[in-house]
Amino acid sequence: MMRHHRLILVALSALSLASCMGKKIPPTLLTLTSEAPAPATISRIAAPGEAITIDVPVIPKELSSTRVPALVGPTAVAYIKDLQWVDAPDKLFQDLLQETTLRTTNRVVLDPRQASLDPGLKLSGNLTRFGYDTAEGVVIVRYDGALATAGGTRVETRRFEAKIPADGTARTVGPALNQAANQVANEVAQWIGR
Repeated sequence: MMRHHRLILVALSALSLASCMGKKIPPTLLTLTSEAPAPATISRIAAPGEAITIDVPVIPKELSSTRVPALVGPTAVAYIKDLQWVDAPDKLFQDLLQETTLRTTNRVVLDPRQASLDPGLKLSGNLTRFGYDTAEGVVIVRYDGALATAGGTRVETRRFEAKIPADGTARTVGPALNQAANQVANEVAQWIGR
């Protein structure tokens, strides 16, 4: 009886492994890289309330995947063939915002896990578009940012959007998304860096 259970477990394990192996993974995975020049060293000091904490943006369901969405109509979403993120796009965009702000402003940039050091300013937002639009033939990155002071005594909101032409293939959509995301990240960094 014990041997029978082991055989069933081995068979089930083999089936689950085969189902995982059946999914085709693209030869390369996509990430976002900051186009802002990287200083050799960074050393900063922030007075109380001057640091900035950048949260992971809220995303809609079609972005909660490592696949890159293509809007094919007002209510239909497909995914770009052979194009996949290395991580969830909300985390990648947060990393890009943090790195671009660090490189282009004089602010001390904190990860949300470090926010107890100094609550300072807090950037949160919604990443509502982050993919290809078939009707326009462009990639669209749209971020609705909310900048709040410690304790929420003042809150500012602003929409940022970039559109870059692409032909809907993995070859053009990936680089266009990186370019559009960098354009938005630079505009956000200018907004919070003042």
